[in-house]
Amino acid sequence: MSGPLWLGLSVLLSGCALQQLSVRPEAVELAQVQDQSQAVVQTVAASPAPPQPKPMPPLPGQDGPTAELLQGGDLRLTPRRSEQTFPDGNRIWMVELHRGDRLLARWKAASGIAQRQDADRLWSPGNAAPLPAGRYSLGRPEPWGEDLWFDLQPRFETSRSALGIHRCYPGTGCICIPSRAEIDALAAWVRAANLQTLSVVN
Repeated sequence: MSGPLWLGLSVLLSGCALQQLSVRPEAVELAQVQDQSQAVVQTVAASPAPPQPKPMPPLPGQDGPTAELLQGGDLRLTPRRSEQTFPDGNRIWMVELHRGDRLLARWKAASGIAQRQDADRLWSPGNAAPLPAGRYSLGRPEPWGEDLWFDLQPRFETSRSALGIHRCYPGTGCICIPSRAEIDALAAWVRAANLQTLSVVN
């Protein structure tokens, strides 16, 4: 093919090729953004996952005493207020059982409602404040309805009374252990080891 017809066809084909190759600037920018996003996703996917903390091994006396654990020196029962909270905002207390420096068991408890953690704990009975810090005589677990009651007698001057450990939630003055299994484990320790004192740390 030659002459004007060939020239016209060549121009027409050149125009189609140019039209197909023309790319809008915004399309180029979009492609670049997509490429960058894909690179970020690939980098994140290739990054190693952060190390997860190892679960704490169960404490040896968590479910109650054993013959081996009952041997040795004196035991200390010490409730303390932690910085942790239950899902509803009430402060978590830890009732801990030690022999020397060894922690044998730890049970979650509550004492005082969330809004009254800083209220007067010695001289304002009935104000939903936590159990006062100090040393107490600990009574043996007794039936209390379908649950248990451990009587607590303060060994310091206070107008607070009717204090104890029992299963309840939230705690409005006593030490309240919500779990029946955990308060049963504590009762088994008190009976088997003849625990007679308790010291509220803070």
